[in-house]
Amino acid sequence: MHVGAASGWRGLACLGLLTGAVAGCSEAGTQSPKPSASTRPTTEASGATETVTKSGGTLGAVGSACELPVTFDTAEDWKAEAVDGEVGQDTDTTGSDSSGDPDGGLSEEVADALLRQGPVTLACEVDAKPAGNIGYIRVWTGEPGQDDARTVLEAFVAAEDGASKATYRTFEAGGVSGVEVEYVYTSEFLEESKKECAFAVTTADGPVVVHLGGLDTEEHTAMLPAYELAKRTVRTT
Repeated sequence: MHVGAASGWRGLACLGLLTGAVAGCSEAGTQSPKPSASTRPTTEASGATETVTKSGGTLGAVGSACELPVTFDTAEDWKAEAVDGEVGQDTDTTGSDSSGDPDGGLSEEVADALLRQGPVTLACEVDAKPAGNIGYIRVWTGEPGQDDARTVLEAFVAAEDGASKATYRTFEAGGVSGVEVEYVYTSEFLEESKKECAFAVTTADGPVVVHLGGLDTEEHTAMLPAYELAKRTVRTT
């Protein structure tokens, strides 16, 4: 299981275990995030900032960093890495024999909490740090079922403690219909709030949720062009 990547994102967001949170806050305090050249604002249109976002390649196809039920373009310099989200009874995230070991069960609980949210499991992380920002686009996948994209996305948001003020809307992208949500996440640990967003589509292989968080609202806003690129180019595989 690729637990390191999952625990890393919790650390950077200061929302995971205490050690991860301290590390994330320390890192945030020593860096000076700045928008990358690929997401530089250019013009104003219809009250929103248009940006130039260069594609760094397509993610999701066989042979790519993450094989997914969908494909989409990732922004230039963002780095994708697959996450093994399988958590089962035989999983030992501590390196010791988990059978009969209460610590093994606790580790499994922690891993499950990190890797699953509502009906979907973390499958891929696309890291913005190489492009100059602190945050990730994360791709979550689920089992095939009867739920539509709106139902899946509502369950995803409901499973995130601290989420509020969610607004939903539909979108179309190259023949793919999906639902998008914007909401506010409030951390009890940090006593701070920030904006987050996600979109969901359903496929024959199950639902897919693509989520953008960020260290804070400023970082989230700086990374929105990469998220919009993913949404604009999403296709089923």
